[in-house]
Amino acid sequence: MNKADLVNKLAMKMHITQSQSREFLNTFQEMVTEAIKQDTSVMLQGFGCFTPWIQREREGRNPKTGISCVIPPRTSVKFKPGKFFLRDLNSSK
Repeated sequence: MNKADLVNKLAMKMHITQSQSREFLNTFQEMVTEAIKQDTSVMLQGFGCFTPWIQREREGRNPKTGISCVIPPRTSVKFKPGKFFLRDLNSSK
């Protein structure tokens, strides 16, 4: 499922327009991004937790040329699924 599919399904499920659904999704994405930039976790009870993760500087290699280079440190995100989310994923098995 891509973002357009998610916008369509969200609009149908909530009985709102696609533009309202897109605005909701974009606002949610902005809020999570801002929280992660401020080194704050975003926990959605029962669904999961988005946590910032600082990747250290490391050595990499260009696969095309074989030349080594240093990959600078960066912030990434880890997602840990919640108990109810995992339960719902595995209930049909």
